[in-house]
Amino acid sequence: MNLTLEQIQDFKGKYPRQIWSLFFSEMWERFCFYGMRGMLVVFMISQLQFIEKDAKLQYAATQAFVYAFTFVGGFFADRLLGFRKSLFWGGFLMIVGSLILATNAFSFAPGISKFNFFLGLSFTIIGTGFFKPNISTMVGKLYKPEDNRTDAGFSLFYAGINLGALLGGYVCIAIGQGDMFSKIPVHFRWNVAFGLAAVVMVISLINFIFTQRSLGPIGFQPGHPLSDEPNKIIKKWQEYLVYLGTILVVPLIMVMVSKTEYTDYFMYTIGPLTLIYLFYEMSKVTSVERQKLWAALVFIIFSILFWGIYEQSGGSLSVFAENNLNKDLFGLNANGVNNSGGSFFVLLLAIPIGLLWIWLSKKKAEPNTIIKFGLGFLFLGLGYYAIFATRFFANAAGITSLSVFTIALFIITIGEMCLSPIGLSIMTKLSTKNLQGMMMGMWFLASAYGQYVAGILGAHLTEPKSGASNLEVLNTYTSGYKDLGLYAVIAGVVLILVSPLVKKLMHGVK
Repeated sequence: MNLTLEQIQDFKGKYPRQIWSLFFSEMWERFCFYGMRGMLVVFMISQLQFIEKDAKLQYAATQAFVYAFTFVGGFFADRLLGFRKSLFWGGFLMIVGSLILATNAFSFAPGISKFNFFLGLSFTIIGTGFFKPNISTMVGKLYKPEDNRTDAGFSLFYAGINLGALLGGYVCIAIGQGDMFSKIPVHFRWNVAFGLAAVVMVISLINFIFTQRSLGPIGFQPGHPLSDEPNKIIKKWQEYLVYLGTILVVPLIMVMVSKTEYTDYFMYTIGPLTLIYLFYEMSKVTSVERQKLWAALVFIIFSILFWGIYEQSGGSLSVFAENNLNKDLFGLNANGVNNSGGSFFVLLLAIPIGLLWIWLSKKKAEPNTIIKFGLGFLFLGLGYYAIFATRFFANAAGITSLSVFTIALFIITIGEMCLSPIGLSIMTKLSTKNLQGMMMGMWFLASAYGQYVAGILGAHLTEPKSGASNLEVLNTYTSGYKDLGLYAVIAGVVLILVSPLVKKLMHGVK
């Protein structure tokens, strides 16, 4: 279907129809990603015999590299591949990574060895980097720059992310631990769980093949007659060099993820280099565009702190759920709820919150984006105080209520909904035309730093003394979460106080 960009953006109603197709591709990709994410710490402790602190740091390193590579994927999409080819390449690598884990590097031996674990993870890390930022950028291109329905669209898209996270986050860990499909032989349960991630990723790519027909010029490679840069010449060897380079870097990623001290060196380096490059690009734009990019940088910096506090689910909260939560919520797997509960609440809240922003916009009462960010931090802090309160429901064995923990996840999710989908939207609005992929990549690079910070916080704030009883462990964990709640509340207040200055830098962008 040969639609023009103007025809796509001139849609009636609340949402462009193309967003539903992108919704489903993203949903299955998130099933793959969150399914794997939810298994990592529990798998490392129970199957690879990692000690808890090391497992948390390994998890943080993995997540940091996943999001760091979104910057790489966004960069090459802007410069060489285009959003469509980047997405396909990323999806293919994710399938390869999941298959390595599913088949134990095609040996079909029971279980998964440490070598194959890190090999499969490395393919998945790089693949996610090429897939994730580029599908989000294509969603942004469905809207005109001044369209006030953009936030609602990203909230809907965020529901797709979380539908996949809900399904993958619960199903994969439940299969691995034998709470679902218990007839699977014990030695192959984890292989099947990782293999399911490969199957759904194939579905995601097939769906996108059909989606392309309705995207008009969106996502074409530079040099294509319908792309944003039709006169740019991209030689085939340049494109193939990107593909080859990503394969050659797999052994390097294996080493850096398996040895977390190398992750430290990487994180100390990539952030400053990225900022230097951004400042170079900012020197070439107009004064107004530069101020908008400064505003985007404020959002990016505060998002690091947000994700550093928020992203405990796959790390310290996995251990907390495994050791300190009961099954008083319909007999559900505690770690399955920990991995998927937030996503479940996003699905309940995404469309109502999106419609709320539209309604407030019509009433000229919608809070600006920086205020929304501040509210996100305040709810995040309240949620962690609620996790702290689970200690008051614990028995003498240090086991507390999954139901109360789930209420805390609900409060945290309200905070997430004030920040994450709005963040995706604001990056597309504040970026210059030729930096959209890079800025979306920087948004996810900020998430990488957030994951890195989360791992450090989770490993140290929730580190009980040697020989502690399970009740003492619970008290140590909940005290750490109370501290995280305080940090979040302080950040929220600061954001609200500086909102007039940031709003001025945004030059009317909402």
